Amino acid sequence: MTKARDLANFVSGTNSAIGTTQIDDDAVTNAKIANESITINGSAVNLGGSVTVGETKPTISSINPTVIENTQTSVTIAGTNFVSVPTVEAIGSTGAIVRADEVSFSSATSIVAKFTLPIDGTYFVRVENNDGNAVRSSSALLTVSDAPAWTTAAGSLGTNAAGSSVSYTVAATNATSFALQSGSLPGGVSLNTSTGAITGTESGATAETTYSFTIRATDAQGQTADRAFSITITVGINNSGQFD
Repeated sequence: MTKARDLANFVSGTNSAIGTTQIDDDAVTNAKIANESITINGSAVNLGGSVTVGETKPTISSINPTVIENTQTSVTIAGTNFVSVPTVEAIGSTGAIVRADEVSFSSATSIVAKFTLPIDGTYFVRVENNDGNAVRSSSALLTVSDAPAWTTAAGSLGTNAAGSSVSYTVAATNATSFALQSGSLPGGVSLNTSTGAITGTESGATAETTYSFTIRATDAQGQTADRAFSITITVGINNSGQFD
């Protein structure tokens, strides 16, 4: 019996095993076993060919937004090989697992998960298709953080006379910076973007003027909160050139 026939018999089930010594001396070419086949995962595969045995797993490339608050928020997950409708979970740094409230299947490359995550922190994202194939993001893609909360009431900060010193400070919890978003401050007055202090000596007012403006507070995660304020500058009798 030739060594090629030994191999063919092994494939067809005649022999239960074939030792390496049976094919050490002769090369068994694809042509000799081209008509033999085996069955892998229910499909016949010619021994002269090749087959890829494996499972198709989903992947995660990005999410949007990457920072959310504790209230229910929709997060779009981009990736590949999503199958309708997968299970989506957020996995905290402590190992706590929170399943998405709802998942919407857009396509094999996009799904939307609604999360309600009451605990601030960073989270990995895990997607599992119905066939059990799953992926977890390689890094904590999702951050849950409270947006800045203003502690300074909106509206008028106060009234100052023309030419006088102006000094106010606005504040918001978790804020790391402040910016003048719209409107304008009185002449000679500026905003400290680190501390929220509004200071300076008013200059240029010739009539009573109310300056309205909006300041934006930003936290370490880039979340923002805007609030509208105003400062009134008055021109008193002492500035009118009257006689005593």
